[in-house]
Amino acid sequence: MSSYINTTTPEQHAPYLDIPDDVIEYLHYLDFVKLRSPRTVNGYYLDLRGFFRYMMKQWDRVPEGAAPEEIDLTHITTRDIAGITKRDIFGFLDYVRSVQNGPKSRARKLSALKGFFGYMVTQVNKLSQNPTEDISLGTPKPALPKYLTREESLSLLKNIQSDFYERDFCIITLFLNCGMRLSELVGIDLSDFRDDTIRILGKGGKERLVYLNDACKQALDHYCKARASLPHLKDRQALFVSKKTGARLTARRVEQIVERCLQNAGLSGRGFSPHKLRHTAATLMYQGGVDMLALKEILGHENVSTTQIYTHINQQKLREAVQASPLANQGYIGPRTSQEESGKQDAQTAAEDTE
Repeated sequence: MSSYINTTTPEQHAPYLDIPDDVIEYLHYLDFVKLRSPRTVNGYYLDLRGFFRYMMKQWDRVPEGAAPEEIDLTHITTRDIAGITKRDIFGFLDYVRSVQNGPKSRARKLSALKGFFGYMVTQVNKLSQNPTEDISLGTPKPALPKYLTREESLSLLKNIQSDFYERDFCIITLFLNCGMRLSELVGIDLSDFRDDTIRILGKGGKERLVYLNDACKQALDHYCKARASLPHLKDRQALFVSKKTGARLTARRVEQIVERCLQNAGLSGRGFSPHKLRHTAATLMYQGGVDMLALKEILGHENVSTTQIYTHINQQKLREAVQASPLANQGYIGPRTSQEESGKQDAQTAAEDTE
């Protein structure tokens, strides 16, 4: 199975070997013209490949019992693509729903299809009609991000067991304090540091500066001393390297390091990951009073609407606000009995007679 992402050099792509020529040209357009990130283009590659595997079955061009990876898409022509209708798009969306794809996944697949057919119609004029036009699944309800509490974060930092402790402690510290993405962390070079800031290369090649707090600076200081003592360094500019090979750590290797640290802290099996550590950093900063616009810049979000999801998870502050009500400690008041109500009315009548 070919993949856009080259695991040894994530900034490059492996060759496209199993998709139609028109899709290859579209992915190159996303890469070189639209300057989309490798992970974004890889997502489009996977979604479009899945769609055309579905279409091959609809066209009865698949041998009975063939596995998905055995379906040859390279012979699909522009004429074949021109014959795709709205009914086919609806059928595919219904199919992915039937195989347990959630609302966000279906919306992403539709976005990939809209992008591809829009390109075929408006950019290269290979199609006269766009079968995805006016198709909408609505906006999927955003899921609340999963995150570690302050106590769980401290437990994670206190339970790191590793043959390269300084490196792994520094990785966890940067995730929990800077809120960077996995791809951003593995891409850090030594030259990205200046004074108390680090230059982060985010989505779409957008740069941002993130300030380092004392915890990050201490972790980096200890790690860089340990790194300097390594007998061989293959990638001398890479911040995080393998102790064994001296090469830049891959994203997959960092995922394994994080998982091992979570296991040691008794936090595995709960869906935590490097991206959840990013959510943790954002949540703890927001709970600490960081302004929403400042948090947007730290996280590298394009729109503040993306950042606003963290306003929905500050449960402790909401509890404290409710408990601050002057009526918060008022006990239960039971209903008055008929005798009490009658006595109250007699007292009111007596008062009126004396006036």
